[in-house]
Amino acid sequence: ALTVRFITRRFIGDYDPTLEMIYRHVAVIDGEMVHFEILDTAGQEEDSLQIEEKIKWGDGFAVVYSVTDRCSFDEVMRLCFLINHLHASPKRSGVAEQPPVVIVGNKKDLQFDRMVSTEDGENLSKALKIPFYEIS
Repeated sequence: ALTVRFITRRFIGDYDPTLEMIYRHVAVIDGEMVHFEILDTAGQEEDSLQIEEKIKWGDGFAVVYSVTDRCSFDEVMRLCFLINHLHASPKRSGVAEQPPVVIVGNKKDLQFDRMVSTEDGENLSKALKIPFYEIS
């Protein structure tokens, strides 16, 4: 839903969240045209090789969890460490460059179903030194 909202500027509730999709999108950011290829993994990976290949593919990451699902929050630290580890090797320039990463707590509007507090997200963000946002 987050990816579809970014691309279409609308919330579309009728989609299959278990399908992996690659979206292509062009946006003007700070006066510059940027071409995006967004891999929405749907979080269904079962083996670590699949996850590693997808992380190697990416140049930037939004690690999204649901504030209504503690298990999804518990995966955030592991995924951030994997991203850091897999992108730690020096590139052609001889310098290891870490990709931009943000942590996103989704479904902020579902207060009565909340299992992960805003403070939990903020604390993890501070510990990992990664920006954090909570959204709906």
